[in-house]
Amino acid sequence: MRKFHKGPEHNTEQNLVDTLENVEITTGEPVVASVIWLHGLGADGHDFEPIVRELTLPVATRFVFPHAPVRSVTVNLGVRMRAWYDILSMERMDLEDEEGIYASAASVGALIGAEVERGIPAERVVIAGFSQGGAIALQVALRYPIPLAGVLALSTYLPLAWTLEAEKSQANASIPVFMAHGADDATLPEALGLSSRETLQRQGYEIEWHSYSMGHSVCAEEINDINRWLSRTL
Repeated sequence: MRKFHKGPEHNTEQNLVDTLENVEITTGEPVVASVIWLHGLGADGHDFEPIVRELTLPVATRFVFPHAPVRSVTVNLGVRMRAWYDILSMERMDLEDEEGIYASAASVGALIGAEVERGIPAERVVIAGFSQGGAIALQVALRYPIPLAGVLALSTYLPLAWTLEAEKSQANASIPVFMAHGADDATLPEALGLSSRETLQRQGYEIEWHSYSMGHSVCAEEINDINRWLSRTL
């Protein structure tokens, strides 16, 4: 079942906790788990809709695919597009849009709260994301104050790594983490993902890591591994 949910109009440049517009797909009834899946830069919530048909999960699951706000992106000459936060530089990963990252993380946190209000316990909610969406997924899941089911971080990196030790949630200290990257990724080199994995491991997180012969994309082998991981986690 596919549904479209429209949130209120808002100024995306402000640090507000808003209801994000999103697309929903449910795999059956009654729904007992949720996956909130965040798209990459310039895409929208429809980007990962097709993956649901390729998954065979053992429980009825609601997939929520939110649309990122539209904002100016510095590295793209200020062009406005859907983005979870501004990207200030591709060479200096230490130059980060802290305000944008925290604002999007808060909005995704509100989506988790909405799932809980609909009867899905937080420990049955997975946060997933690709590229920029994967960065927000990590930002949210590692800091969320209530245990979550897990986090899927695809072709991405750990944002605001320097704040994690002070901000990490003990409730999610043992959260299952699935990280995957393309060995030939020219957009976000695999070295960024590997460095993020090492940072997380130093913080005590256990990471299930996968590397694939692909660029900045998703492949069939990866989808099979995601299916296995989600089936086990949910």
